[in-house]
Amino acid sequence: MTQTSWTIEPENSEEAFALQAAQSGNHEPFGVVLEGYRSRLRRMVQLRLAPALMGRVAVSDVLQEAYIEATRRLPSYLGAQDEDPERPAKRMPLFLWVRQLAGQQLARAYRFHLGTNARDAGREQGLVLGGVPGASSVHLAAAIAESGVSPSGAASSNELREILADALESLDDTDREILMLRHFEQMPNKDIARLLGLSESGASLRHLRAMDRMQTALAARGLTFPNALPEV
Repeated sequence: MTQTSWTIEPENSEEAFALQAAQSGNHEPFGVVLEGYRSRLRRMVQLRLAPALMGRVAVSDVLQEAYIEATRRLPSYLGAQDEDPERPAKRMPLFLWVRQLAGQQLARAYRFHLGTNARDAGREQGLVLGGVPGASSVHLAAAIAESGVSPSGAASSNELREILADALESLDDTDREILMLRHFEQMPNKDIARLLGLSESGASLRHLRAMDRMQTALAARGLTFPNALPEV
């Protein structure tokens, strides 16, 4: 993957107002923007939360810590700039930056509760990619099953989840991740491209390849799958 160069403007007028107000010392509009992110970030954390952490780590606590950290580090975010003063500031889009902080808080919870097992729990856990825990095959399989989309021939919901989890586990980390980003985080292609260091066309091709590999993995088990996963 290539290294991403961030040259970002606010995504909407609410973000622009919040960042402008924060530069003047007023953080209230920024708090409103953070609350607007909550449902998307909650789903991101829920689907990346290792089963071994269920009941031990609350999603709301992860987001609360991430919001505290975002507020603390906002001056650094606003001040991020290239060494060349003639070039524009280099920053992640605001949502992606806060999402990264939430992922890092979740990764800390992994390390605190699971210690040296945090990178070696296989499917039960998901892998840590770029400081953010990767998509969990178990949770992704459950999300696909609960969406009502299923491969033909699955005998029961438990069997369906197991088949889907096995198929997802056969994908590489990036393919599994791109399915998570596209279908369950509802992330636009341009943001997926930014995160993966790809062009937008490259990200689209990578998504098609991930879908094809999913189809192939299921076909090896004698099953077919719809041409697209749900946009949840």
